[in-house]
Amino acid sequence: MPKVAVYAIGGNALQNPSSANSTDSAEVLAKVMSDVIDLLESGWGVILTHGNGPQVGHLMQLDGELSHTMDEWVSATQGMIGHSLALHLDSILLKRRRPERTACIITRVEVDPRDQGFTLPTKPVGPILSDKMVMTADWDIAETVNGPRRVVASPMPMSVLDIEVIRKLVELRAVVICGGGGGIPVIRNSDYYTGIPAVIDKDRLSALIAIKMNADALIISTSVDSVKTKFGTEQEISHRELTLDECEKFMADGEFPSGSMGPKIGSLMEATLHNPSLTAILCQPGDALKALRAEAGTKIVVK
Repeated sequence: MPKVAVYAIGGNALQNPSSANSTDSAEVLAKVMSDVIDLLESGWGVILTHGNGPQVGHLMQLDGELSHTMDEWVSATQGMIGHSLALHLDSILLKRRRPERTACIITRVEVDPRDQGFTLPTKPVGPILSDKMVMTADWDIAETVNGPRRVVASPMPMSVLDIEVIRKLVELRAVVICGGGGGIPVIRNSDYYTGIPAVIDKDRLSALIAIKMNADALIISTSVDSVKTKFGTEQEISHRELTLDECEKFMADGEFPSGSMGPKIGSLMEATLHNPSLTAILCQPGDALKALRAEAGTKIVVK
């Protein structure tokens, strides 16, 4: 078995080519592909996870008759994005004459139906709703900055139903694309599983996959080059390394908001707590190998 890195890609890096940000997205995706190839050429095995927020929103907007459930949309975007990533990667691997190939796994993730997230759903999904939809849809709806949107629960992931399949594929040296959009949320009712309308944070799931796979690294790629405190102020500080104690303090001080950096830092902390020898880093796409060498990004450490 090679050293294994779980590499998490944000959904905004995978925008639809017709979107306004298509040029930026293409550039980010090229850097992600470069990271994967760099890791492979340095002897790492790679598990890719990815977000799907923009893609789910787009498909839900097209579904005027509301004929699909939330778990079906997550499944659909896993296949759509996985296919696109696999084509990109396999083409590059072919040109580089590398032996690896990709494998896409439609990933189911069990959640607890008693998770407190179901008590007060807060995760916005889909498009801005019309007045008619607000009045007639049987959903939890909240007012956002841009208007009313459907909100669903964001429970913590408990287990990955497909983890042993992922493990076998990694052993075969495949680049595994899995956990799209945080995974398809399911609950267990005695001896069967049921899909449930919820959205699991993809960084939380990435940490769980890293823990269950006993991975050597968890890499969360994002739009900033490192973890920062006093962000956006004259006192802004970039951190090359943060201890778990420092992360907890900054969390308590409100430095890492729950809607942005909080889940990323929390996920890196969780993976580090379970496996102190794991390298937990946050960096920009294109900086993965440098971050592993402590030349870029931010590393979360136990001490």
